[in-house]
Amino acid sequence: MKKFKRILALLGAALLLGLYALTLITALMDSPQAGNWFKASLACTIVVPIFLYACILVYRWVKK
Repeated sequence: MKKFKRILALLGAALLLGLYALTLITALMDSPQAGNWFKASLACTIVVPIFLYACILVYRWVKK
């Protein structure tokens, strides 16, 4: 369980760092699609941690 949690935490941290970088880049871009990418990146910044937490809860439930 600890190894699984650690892997999910590292994966989540890497995804969030990538999303933050993408959000910064798209905020500075002057492209017609930049607004859509910015909105998607902000949405994923909220959804990814919730999804990872749900995975941990399901893993606990299935393991018992």
